[in-house]
Amino acid sequence: MSSFIKSVLLDLKHKGLNLEDLYFILPSQRASVFLKHHLSKMIDKPIFSPHTLSIEMFVEELSGLQSLSNTDLLFWLYSSYLDNTKKEDQESFESFAPLAQILLQDFNEIDRYHANQDAIFDYLHAIKELNHWSLETVQTDLVKNHLKFWKSLKDYYKAFTNTLLKNKRGYQGLIYREATENLEAYIENNAHRTHVFLGFNALNTCESQIIQGLLQSDLAYIYWDADNVFVNDDIHDAGLFIREHKTKWSYFKKSPFNWITSYYSDKKNIEAIGIPKLVGQAKYIGQLLNDISLGKEDLKSVAVVLGEENLLIPLLNSIPKHITQINVTMGLPLRFVPLSSLFEQLFVSHKKNPEKFYFKEVIAIISHPSIYSLFETEAGNILSPITRYIQRNNLVYITVGQLKKVAHQELHSIIEVLFGSWNNDPKTALVNCAELILNIKGTLVANKQLNALELEYLYRFNALFNQLSELNKNYQYLNSIESLHKVYKDLLKTETLDFKGEPLEGLQIMGMLESRVLDFETVIISSVNEGILPSGKTNNSLIPFDVKLENNLPTFKEKDAVYTYHFYRLIQRAKNVYLLYNTEIDALKGGEKSRFITQIDVEGIHKIKHTIVSTDVPVIEKKLQRIPKTDSVLDKLKELSDKGFSPSSLTNYIRNPLDFYYEKILGIEEFEDVEENIAANTLGSVIHNTLEEFYQPIVNDFLTLEHLKNFKTIIEITIAKHFKKLYKDGDFTSGKNLIIFEIAKRYIMNFIDSEIEDLKAGNTIKILAIEADETIELNIKGIDFPVKLTGKVDRIDLFNGMTRVIDYKSGKVEQNKVEIVNWEDITTDYDKYSKSFQVLSYAYMMHKKKKIQLPVEAGIISFKNMKEGFLKFGKKESTYGRNKNQQIDRETLNNFEIELHKLILEICNPNIDFIEKELG
Repeated sequence: MSSFIKSVLLDLKHKGLNLEDLYFILPSQRASVFLKHHLSKMIDKPIFSPHTLSIEMFVEELSGLQSLSNTDLLFWLYSSYLDNTKKEDQESFESFAPLAQILLQDFNEIDRYHANQDAIFDYLHAIKELNHWSLETVQTDLVKNHLKFWKSLKDYYKAFTNTLLKNKRGYQGLIYREATENLEAYIENNAHRTHVFLGFNALNTCESQIIQGLLQSDLAYIYWDADNVFVNDDIHDAGLFIREHKTKWSYFKKSPFNWITSYYSDKKNIEAIGIPKLVGQAKYIGQLLNDISLGKEDLKSVAVVLGEENLLIPLLNSIPKHITQINVTMGLPLRFVPLSSLFEQLFVSHKKNPEKFYFKEVIAIISHPSIYSLFETEAGNILSPITRYIQRNNLVYITVGQLKKVAHQELHSIIEVLFGSWNNDPKTALVNCAELILNIKGTLVANKQLNALELEYLYRFNALFNQLSELNKNYQYLNSIESLHKVYKDLLKTETLDFKGEPLEGLQIMGMLESRVLDFETVIISSVNEGILPSGKTNNSLIPFDVKLENNLPTFKEKDAVYTYHFYRLIQRAKNVYLLYNTEIDALKGGEKSRFITQIDVEGIHKIKHTIVSTDVPVIEKKLQRIPKTDSVLDKLKELSDKGFSPSSLTNYIRNPLDFYYEKILGIEEFEDVEENIAANTLGSVIHNTLEEFYQPIVNDFLTLEHLKNFKTIIEITIAKHFKKLYKDGDFTSGKNLIIFEIAKRYIMNFIDSEIEDLKAGNTIKILAIEADETIELNIKGIDFPVKLTGKVDRIDLFNGMTRVIDYKSGKVEQNKVEIVNWEDITTDYDKYSKSFQVLSYAYMMHKKKKIQLPVEAGIISFKNMKEGFLKFGKKESTYGRNKNQQIDRETLNNFEIELHKLILEICNPNIDFIEKELG
């Protein structure tokens, strides 16, 4: 395969031109490396290297203007806006910036295509006059200001461009427009130069005028890289611009059009592979490269072209280890570097200048991998103590002072850097960010952990913050953290971390635009999906579609045609082509293969081999876990038996023996996270503790209306006290927590009101015990070690002479949850019978301790189902039978005892494993 660049050089040599005197103008600077490489292979004696420039560099030289970065342009535009807007109508920088970004793009396009600025801006204003949303005859101030802005666009543009021109600065469009103005003088002053333009396709109006001017002055040659399949097909987008140039340029009426080749029709191996997710594509590319490298093919003839830049990191991690020569030309976007997420978290946390920080933000920052080493002391890492302090004190929001209280003295300075107030001042923020970078570097150097990559990360972010400091110093428009954050993100988008590599050796990894003019035998293209290649209909512009058409400005159709050309040109000379696309629908893109793949199929020139990488996940049969009772497990069971089984632990076993094993045998506690909103168990505990405080002083007394009226007066104070005790430093004075606090008050109030109703109805209530904590020893046949049952009964009282054993539930409980038909079922079904098991356990313990005399009633008071009152346990004769015995007598407890013993015997039986239950 003869590459395009080599063919051009051979033709120039054949023309007898002195190659070292030529000025080569290329689509990108990267192509110059390959041009010089091919040139070195053609010469037999040393020569001076010819001049090679990208088109942007050439036009900038021609214009005499210096290009400014997008961020600098933003500030210059805002200055022009302020100078041409009344003070009372001026927007802040952060409000203006998002619109300014779009304005800059539109200004750029208007100038690059040499459009009539006045006509476009007048047209835009007229459209806004017609479309404004107010239907009133008299315009409001808001509508007036809105229309005034659009009317002033022309003035902003003129003031902006005039200021730039006076300072010999410019944006790309202005540079191009100025270059066309200087073309005639350039031709007169450089009649000795010969320019060679190669590999161009879509040209803006200014580029077209410049190139045509040089061609007609016999100061240039131009070489196109097109194929007759694209050019001869009037509807093929890959040849759209080439056909226009060929037919419309007067130069080609007399001169030959170089070149239209037929390489695309040569035999090719093309595969279209559908793979789920970006990571899946990266892994598959790794497999392809492994197969290619193990074959005879030289990797320097292989290019991996990434349709999406965020595939770079997964790809680099997927390349086989034996492939050591890699050249990455696209650079790693700085926003994908780990440090960027740290600074993003800092900006988000400080944006509102808080006195207290949200606990999740604090933990995310201090546990960030980039600064983890900063919290190392001689006593070890202090992250765990800080996290524990936040959890134990239930701190949803935490102050700098509280963090310093936990941290070692030597870490106070870094805590101040991270969490010290920025006072909504960009200068303070930039100083702190720079200080943080120095701290990270110093710690890594001290610990001898600094590697070259981390040092490069730190250097680039330090340079970025220095640039922000310079911008803030020069323009004084950044007056809040919000505005600084926006400019920081804009800068971050444009910054890349460049990789060092040998551009002419090994595997080439690049983006689609970097592939211009270059040819490879094997091409692997990722993300060949609709919406990515091509990008499709996007409209990030203030200029409507019809206005663009009227003024010959490019629309999404032309932009799609640009990528169509790049795609087809890339595979034009290739022998092996692998087109990878994402089969998964990710948010607004992915899932649909690109029209390019379908187009190749429809053309019929090449037969594509279609493959879908299976997304089927092998079905793994779920096996329920079995934990054998080893000697150590049995020892733990004996220890547990001696302390006593609680009714809740036994019902936990009924629900799932594996949960019982984890909690009681292994001692694994549920993770104690910060309660942002008051949890159900906290609500339940507050209710229990409040009622205990109310009723404990009147144990063995009859309940009176006076007691209850007194309770009602102190409900709020008592509940608040217990919330404070359990919820610690958590706030329950606003939001959801305030609602839950009010619910707790309502539950207690409703309960006391129901007690008042009972007394007014002539009933008597005597309080026998509150929160009675008892333990009994069980004598179970088959177990030769002590077994105890322990538990705390919420309340025991005498209601009209009948003893009641009461369990409080803050959740909703129905009557059918405290009823049974068959005794054997009580230890088998947690959902149906766990409540019955618990209340019977309490009655059984109290009877054994001779605290109550049979018969008794046992049941539940459900605060969420208060209208049902006391839900008594009942034994029914049949499932659908209505008759039930709600009094607990000796027979009831004897039957329960049998089932209780059977359950504990099963738990302690060394021959019965802990077997996981499949929960619905």
